[in-house]
Amino acid sequence: MKEVIMDTIEVIKTRRSIRRYLDKEIPKNILMDILDCARLAPSGHNAQAWRFVVVTDWELKEKLTQITRYGKFIKDAYAVVAVFCEKDAPCLFEDASAATENIILAAWNYGIGSCWIGSYKRAHSKETEQLLNCPDTHELVTMVTLGYPDEKPVRKKKSLEEVVSFNSF
Repeated sequence: MKEVIMDTIEVIKTRRSIRRYLDKEIPKNILMDILDCARLAPSGHNAQAWRFVVVTDWELKEKLTQITRYGKFIKDAYAVVAVFCEKDAPCLFEDASAATENIILAAWNYGIGSCWIGSYKRAHSKETEQLLNCPDTHELVTMVTLGYPDEKPVRKKKSLEEVVSFNSF
């Protein structure tokens, strides 16, 4: 079903946030495999309280672009995945974040770029929930855009020595 482009460590080390996309469709079998990876993320108490809403409709993406402060590139992505969790889930934020990271890494394995849009209790959250017909039992936690990259951004990260210590802070 799938062709592995990179090994896991390479995927993690070469992934970048992508905000410019080519006008190119993601094949459905690849999109479904990416979502399957999201479904298989770790989940507190194995609640699996998530729901993934995939938006490919141009008008809906345009509306999402308009209501998000930091998502002006949504309209240019092939898809945006809205990650919802049940409001009463024991670890809703952690679960949605783990699933989102799986989406990002699985997508990059296929050469598909992504960008995480923080959406937990943000200014755009309620309007997005209404737009996507979210039931009262769930709430939006993250959104992630997906598309073939039209840029190669350079990532600036702190050195390992700046962020790691052993046995104490």
